[in-house]
Amino acid sequence: MAKKSQEMQIIIKRYKDESGKASVDMHDVAKYAVSMGWPLPKPKTAIERLAEQFSVAAREEIRRDPVTGKPYRGNLAVTTWQGNQQTTLWHDIDDAPRHIAHRSFQQRREQMVGDAVQLTFDVMHWNRINEGQEPIVMEMDFNDDVNWRLNAPDDNEKAA
Repeated sequence: MAKKSQEMQIIIKRYKDESGKASVDMHDVAKYAVSMGWPLPKPKTAIERLAEQFSVAAREEIRRDPVTGKPYRGNLAVTTWQGNQQTTLWHDIDDAPRHIAHRSFQQRREQMVGDAVQLTFDVMHWNRINEGQEPIVMEMDFNDDVNWRLNAPDDNEKAA
């Protein structure tokens, strides 16, 4: 798969070079690639598309804790492997056993850590190649941000 991604990255660079654009819309890149003979992917089946829509709906379900009034996600996703196929299983948070909830929370945390690490690498690179400019600093301690948002007025609360 890395080979295909690398080939696609080459096409993106070629499109930028030929078009003279620094910022590109990937729809334009895709049209360019198809014009060069790049094969179109196999279309998703109706069931695949519907399953994606149900996953979006499950991810978007927000409920309110009846005691605290705070919002929480109604469904937990756990990515797992069934044979050599990766799949996501959904669980109602109010019915999920501890091991499912813990695994879901741990996977979400790992995504956050991965994003933070990559953001740090990106900022470090930008700062290195732009030494003449004020460096960009990204704070990675989110405790204050989380506490501030936990204590911010809720959108649904009425001002006193």
